[in-house]
Amino acid sequence: MKRVLGRSGIEVSAMGLGCWAIGGPWTLNGSQAGWSVVDDAESIRAIHRAIELGVNFFDTAANYGSGHSERILGQALKGRRSEMVIATKFGYHVNEATKEVTPYNENEENSDVASHVFEDAEASLRRLDTDYIDVYQLHVWGLSIERALEVREKLEELVKAGKIRTYGWSTDRTDAIKAFSTSPNCGVVQQQLSVMDGNVELLKLCEEWNLASINRGPLGMGLLTGKFAPDSTFANDDVRKHASWHPGFKDGKPTQAWLKALEAIREVLTSNGRTLAQGALAGIWARSPQTVPIPGFKNVKQVEENVKAMEFGALTATQMAEIEQLLRPMNE
Repeated sequence: MKRVLGRSGIEVSAMGLGCWAIGGPWTLNGSQAGWSVVDDAESIRAIHRAIELGVNFFDTAANYGSGHSERILGQALKGRRSEMVIATKFGYHVNEATKEVTPYNENEENSDVASHVFEDAEASLRRLDTDYIDVYQLHVWGLSIERALEVREKLEELVKAGKIRTYGWSTDRTDAIKAFSTSPNCGVVQQQLSVMDGNVELLKLCEEWNLASINRGPLGMGLLTGKFAPDSTFANDDVRKHASWHPGFKDGKPTQAWLKALEAIREVLTSNGRTLAQGALAGIWARSPQTVPIPGFKNVKQVEENVKAMEFGALTATQMAEIEQLLRPMNE
């Protein structure tokens, strides 16, 4: 399975790998933002296994592990760079020594990201051990449109200089994307999307404007794999203990609403021999031809299960209608 990253014309595997979890522990504004401890050797083995299975698209960020994820990805892709498509993100001050990530000033909406774009890009290029970035994404979700347009001017310069091939913004704000994504050099949006949640209006805009919808959270931060119960808990250095912004988590535990909804659609997702995770990814592809889910991973086994979803392909329109019908009473 292949998909194209919108206007950029860059062809990628229909599923990428999200490299947040392999960054290990780090903090954002003093709060835990990583996925607990990580085995770097296993991370590299998992990336190599994904490549063997047909994945050529990897999404990371300067924030993840305070640069550690980018470094590990760069090591894993050494000697294979020309065949791979790397997406990374920028917009924060990254302290690799202390594993601390902080905004460029206290107010995220008014953060002066534009004056740091070039240095952020150079830092990511060094960590990734490459001389160009395929997809460069603004990572400040709540940045004001006015400030984002200042950032866009710098991104256009990076395209002209050959440092980046295309760019986008990781945010779920439709008005922001409408203002930001008018240039032909802007090819992607990164939005939260799964079979259970997501901004449908933004997804429709991606179709109308030929923007790729890169999908973070396609497995609901692990909830849609079926491995959690109402009393499941997480380590203090696991972001899910603090992820109150995600509709599937509250007070460090999975919400009853999401667990109940998952049970309601379990039979549809596991059709034709799929696992729950594979069914959840199949539902993403069925939502739009613009979608490219990027499930996270920490080991080879997770990669093998997720990549196998491409063999099954997308759910059918009938199955998606059934899911919608099953979830409707829970969303009312």
